[in-house]
Amino acid sequence: MQRSTKLVHNCALTDAATRASSPAIQRGSTFDQRPGGGPSPYAYSRVSNPTRAVLEQTLCELEEGRHGFAFASGMAAIAAVFQLFEPGDHVVLPHDLYGGTFQLCESLAAQGRLAISYADTSSLADVEQAIRPQTRALYVETPSNPCLRIADLKALAALGRERGLITIADNTFMSPYLQRPLSLGFDLVIHSATKFLGGHSDVLAGAAITQREDLADRLHQVQIMYGGILSPDDSWLVLRGIKTLGIRMDREQQNAMQLAEFLARRPDVSQVYYPGLSTHPGHVLHMEQADGPGAVLSIELSPAVRVQDVVAHLQLAIFAVSLGGVETIVSHPATMSHGRVPAEIRQRMGVSDQLLRISTGIEAIEDLMADFEGALTAASSRG
Repeated sequence: MQRSTKLVHNCALTDAATRASSPAIQRGSTFDQRPGGGPSPYAYSRVSNPTRAVLEQTLCELEEGRHGFAFASGMAAIAAVFQLFEPGDHVVLPHDLYGGTFQLCESLAAQGRLAISYADTSSLADVEQAIRPQTRALYVETPSNPCLRIADLKALAALGRERGLITIADNTFMSPYLQRPLSLGFDLVIHSATKFLGGHSDVLAGAAITQREDLADRLHQVQIMYGGILSPDDSWLVLRGIKTLGIRMDREQQNAMQLAEFLARRPDVSQVYYPGLSTHPGHVLHMEQADGPGAVLSIELSPAVRVQDVVAHLQLAIFAVSLGGVETIVSHPATMSHGRVPAEIRQRMGVSDQLLRISTGIEAIEDLMADFEGALTAASSRG
């Protein structure tokens, strides 16, 4: 099957018990275990739940994994993955890491529970230099958030195997529709399913998927012990979102490409970061390892243009945190996703005060371009 078909025709297509066209939402917290009732894989919903299990199996099918785990948020999934490590273990992280993951890892390091160092994961040599004898894992985002830097997944997976590292990829920006790191050799994939998988800005969810039995056993124990599981209702919402992931992403990345080209021509925009542009560093590599450029771009406004003036004049795009919804979402990383990262570190990441991140929705591109043109023109006239 083509991938767009597989998004619909998977284990979540019909309910196993009733053949309904949507899986049931099983809200029960516990399950009858009296003898004679027949075997059941379920005992208590923190351990496993039928609706969550359908989502986890669906994610495995899409990411080409064997074991999936759904969590209450993307950060809950990331935190669960970092519970795999022991005090003294060292992890190499991207130098332009998402702000929430940065905070988590810095906190673990400050408590002595993890040793960390940062590397430019778009440079294999830089990553190799950061590896120590105590290094246990390599963590990447590609494209990175928010400057869309590209890491070579195959090369980093090979390096990880050579050095005996667990390789972990945050695949939120691409989704399994466009990129599948496990098939390129990575050990673990993480998602904020709040974003493109859910797709409608109405659910918080996270996921971790792996092919490795040892990692799956440990992740399941973390899921059980810490209890940060996804509810049945939210599991169902993500399942519903997945069915339209392909058609949404096709439209959203088409919009992103046209908007990126449009914004790159404007004098009030000094830089556009988008893997679909041939001028983007890593463009060729990205298009070799992914099936499309995605629906997220970032722009650096010219120094004379005030961010506040631009967002104040946007009529269609909403100014908010998050991404991946059917509506276009504009955010200001310096005060939102990376707002708690110290200013000097933000600057090293490339997250300037003039940077805006744009997640394009499914609106008509003519309306989106008119919206940005009006906002930028109004802001430039004020400058």
